[in-house]
Amino acid sequence: MEKFQGFTPQTIDFLWGIRFNNNRQWFSDHKDEYQKQLFEPMKALAASVAQAFEGEGDGTKLHLSRIYRDMRMHPSTFYKESLWFCIRRPGASWLEQPGLCFEIRPEGYRFGFLFVHPKAATMEQLRIKMADHKDQFLEIVKKAEKESGLKLTGDSYARQKPCPSPELQPYFNLKNFFALADLPPDELLYSPALADHVRQTLLAWKPLYDFCQGL
Repeated sequence: MEKFQGFTPQTIDFLWGIRFNNNRQWFSDHKDEYQKQLFEPMKALAASVAQAFEGEGDGTKLHLSRIYRDMRMHPSTFYKESLWFCIRRPGASWLEQPGLCFEIRPEGYRFGFLFVHPKAATMEQLRIKMADHKDQFLEIVKKAEKESGLKLTGDSYARQKPCPSPELQPYFNLKNFFALADLPPDELLYSPALADHVRQTLLAWKPLYDFCQGL
């Protein structure tokens, strides 16, 4: 596999194209562009980033999306408007478990830590774990935020959750977690340096990813 050299402005052009021309004929006419400008660079980026997470023996694996939609679920659109990879453990839906992710879409790209739609029971177990290991949790978050420049946030419950510690309050009332860089197309996207930047960001949030396991 070729080393990641960066995406190109043509990558973004292709993604805008698929948004406004989501049909088989347009995709067939631009399939070479898809392979060269989107799929091959994404594979190279994913492989470069995933190397840092190999051999840990915790079941974490690289998952790379496909541009083809499941027509049973999306009968009116043939193709996705973005491509992503996620480093996570296999099993439940990626929406229900923590993951370290990168996505490119027409508007730009984003990457970081995601725990998008955990079950309510899972978040309850996480709150118990946070309370029992308060210092560890807070240190993990503080270190990850400092190293990555990203903030841990999420969507709040409408009703305030009882919290045993003021330091935990910003996190106790969240129904999900995410710490994401969300950027427009820029020089970094088109540079080989993107691989190292994404890798270091995901590594910074790996301890929180580990903390959220086994709930």
